[in-house]
Amino acid sequence: MGPAAYSVWVGRGLLGDRARLRGAVRGNQVLIVSNETVAPLYLEPVRDALAGLALETLVLPDGERYKNLDEWRRVQDRLIARGFLRDACVIALGGGVVGDLAGFAAATYMRGIDFVQIPTTLLAQVDASVGGKTAVNHAAGKNLIGAFHQPRLVLADLDALGTLPDREFRAGLAEVIKYGLIRDAGFLDWLDRHVDALLARDPVALGHAVVESVRHKAEVVAADEREHGARALLNLGHTFGHALEALTGYRRYLHGEAVAIGMLLAARLSARLGALDPADPERVADLLRRAGLPLQPPPEIAPAAMLERMRLDKKNRAGALRLVLLDALGAARVRDDADDGEILAVLHP
Repeated sequence: MGPAAYSVWVGRGLLGDRARLRGAVRGNQVLIVSNETVAPLYLEPVRDALAGLALETLVLPDGERYKNLDEWRRVQDRLIARGFLRDACVIALGGGVVGDLAGFAAATYMRGIDFVQIPTTLLAQVDASVGGKTAVNHAAGKNLIGAFHQPRLVLADLDALGTLPDREFRAGLAEVIKYGLIRDAGFLDWLDRHVDALLARDPVALGHAVVESVRHKAEVVAADEREHGARALLNLGHTFGHALEALTGYRRYLHGEAVAIGMLLAARLSARLGALDPADPERVADLLRRAGLPLQPPPEIAPAAMLERMRLDKKNRAGALRLVLLDALGAARVRDDADDGEILAVLHP
C-alpha cells in the first residue's frame, strides 16, 4: 500500500505481544477502546503489553446500534480531556463496530492520529480490520459518515475466536465466503469441502481461512485503497445487506448475516440478468445454509422499501443504482444496468 503499508499478523498468543504493540506506538499516550463484552476477556493482556505508557481505557456498549456519532463523541471527549497529542495512538480492541468507531475517532482527532486494530471477531479479522475504512452509522444508512484511515498494525489473534458465540462466528463466515465468490473459485471449492471443519473451529482450517481472506483483502486494497475501482467488489451483497440492517434498526441482524442475505440476492439477480447459470445461486444458497446463515429478508420488509433504501448506497453515481454482481462463481464486477423490476423480482420471496 505504498506509504500506507502496515503489517497484518495472524496467529495465536498475539494479544499480549509486547514487541509488536510497542513497536506500533510512536508516542507515550495510548487510548484502548473496547466494549463491554470484549474488555473483561482480553483487555488485561493488552494493558500488560503496554505497561509503562500513559494508558487510558474506554469501554463502550456492545452492538451495531452504538456505532454512532454519540459514541464517537465519547471517544473524542476522552482524548481531549486527557490532553492527547498528535503522536498518541488509539487501539481498537473488539469487533468491527469497535474498529470502525475507534478508527474514525483516530482519523478525525487532530486531523488524524495513529491507531492499531486488534480484531477479536472472525468478521473483523477477515475483513473490517484490514483496509482503513472507518465510519459510524446514520439513521439514514450504514457507514455514511467516515474516512479512510489506515492502521499502523493489525494483530489478529486466533485464540480470541475461541470465546466467540456461534452466531457471531457464523456471521464472520459470510465475509470469508465472499472472497471465494468475488475472486477465487478455488477457495470457494475449498470452503465447500471444509465448512463443517470451520464450524467446528478446527485450528488448521480456521487459520487457512483467515490467512486467505486477509490476503485477498490486502491485494484488493493495495490496488485500490480509496475504492475508485476494484475495491468496490468487496461490497458484494452489501448494498442489499446495508439496506436490510438500516430497515431493521441495526438490531435484528449481525452484519455478516445481512451480507449473507445480500450475497444470495446478488447471485439470484446475476442469474436473472443472464450472467450466472441458474444452478449457481442454489450452490451459493447451499453453502450459506450449511454455514448456518439466513437466506431471505424478513417478510415484513417490503421490497419497495428495500429498493428505496438501497438508493442511499455510497457506490451509486448520478442516481444510478450500482451493484456488485457475479459473472461467474469466483468473478465479480460492478453493474448499473439492473432495472427496478429485476431487483424487485429477487426481493420478492
